[in-house]
Amino acid sequence: MASRPAQRTIRAALATTAAAVLVTGLPLTQASAQPGSAEDALKKYNDLSTEAGRLNDEHLKAQEDLKAKQGDLDKANGDLQNAKSAEESHRGDVDALTEASFEGARFNQLSALLVSDSQQDFLNRATALEVLASANSESIRGLSDAVVQADDAQKRASEATEGARKAAEDIANRKNDLDKQVGEAREQYRSLSAAQKSKLASIGDTSTVNVPAGTAGTALAFALAQRGKPYVYGSNGPNSWDCSSLIQAAYRQAGVSVPRTSYGQATVGRSVSRSEVKAGDIIVYYSSQSHVAMAVDGVRAVHASTEGVPVKIADIDSIGPISVIRRVEG
Repeated sequence: MASRPAQRTIRAALATTAAAVLVTGLPLTQASAQPGSAEDALKKYNDLSTEAGRLNDEHLKAQEDLKAKQGDLDKANGDLQNAKSAEESHRGDVDALTEASFEGARFNQLSALLVSDSQQDFLNRATALEVLASANSESIRGLSDAVVQADDAQKRASEATEGARKAAEDIANRKNDLDKQVGEAREQYRSLSAAQKSKLASIGDTSTVNVPAGTAGTALAFALAQRGKPYVYGSNGPNSWDCSSLIQAAYRQAGVSVPRTSYGQATVGRSVSRSEVKAGDIIVYYSSQSHVAMAVDGVRAVHASTEGVPVKIADIDSIGPISVIRRVEG
């Protein structure tokens, strides 16, 4: 069974990691060789940002894995306590019956008969032994089952403890990778021209969009209302977003729970084709499924792109290669 210090360590790892600030104080790596042109610089920044976004989503997924492992550990420990209690209870019954048999315990229905020396006395004594043996057998079976359950719960608790430990290590490793990649992207951003930075920072289309009624329309209205807010790695709003937190919050506003990561969002609802896309559909990009946007209509989508770029509307196909399109409603 996992010790309480071990569980506190696991929970501390989860809490510390979940609270990690991904936007300030991240170490910047040594800048790589400067590209030969402004266009090259912008392309490199976009590539680095895309990779940072992928690592950010992997980091978030690792956090969810740790939560799941911690839940497994808590359940296994609860089952272990229940099994041990049952084991002690049955063991007490067995001990009591065994002691009674050695001491010649007398049952109420036999009290008047055990004084007889007749054949009837013998038969009643035999019956008493059968009653005792039957009760003892049931208790022994109960004890045996409880021991097996306790052993199984102990094994599951040990496995869950090890799983949580590995998940915590995975979070730390992915956080280090993320910090490095974000640092490189920020360093590359500094090399961009003022005109390039200004173009990236443009809010884009802020016109009024007529959204449909229902869940998808409510979610889309929320996402559109976030236009102009900054992208921040790992942010959950309400003043800044990353790609998947924007989608999650939008559907939460509509009363629908969707996963926190783009990987998870790639599995909700049902799949639709590119030609079927309509307002509110979730569009997941790249083979790694590391970026997500919400369709405004069959041509446009709103998304939180990357650092230096606010939440904005973009052409669906310009965002990146589409992996899957999911419809939450309908």
